[in-house]
Amino acid sequence: MVGGAVVVRNIVDRFYDLMDQEDAYRELRALHAPELGPMRVSLAGFLNAWLGGPRDWFDDHPGVCMMSAHARLPITGETADQWCDAMRRAIADSTVDPALGVKMAEALSNMAQGMAARAASAA
Repeated sequence: MVGGAVVVRNIVDRFYDLMDQEDAYRELRALHAPELGPMRVSLAGFLNAWLGGPRDWFDDHPGVCMMSAHARLPITGETADQWCDAMRRAIADSTVDPALGVKMAEALSNMAQGMAARAASAA
């Protein structure tokens, strides 16, 4: 429904480009390794599988969920908001149907906010 792996990769690339280039995402960028290439591949693979495409990411990461994969990171409400904003913008800049894009962004935002809440309760 979103247009396939190429569209997903475009979203991911736009997301990481925003995060890497705009000061508004400085705290979020600081949570990531200097080289974003591996993260671009991983997030694209996750999103492809999450959106109903090939499940390669899940096959390559058995038993890993987004919460456990990010549990060691100091995710705050602010960094979660930055992630959500950058992803919303990346989706909006894509060829995904706007109504579907809003639903995607909302679902991903719920995940990100859940990570922040989990980190806050563990502190």
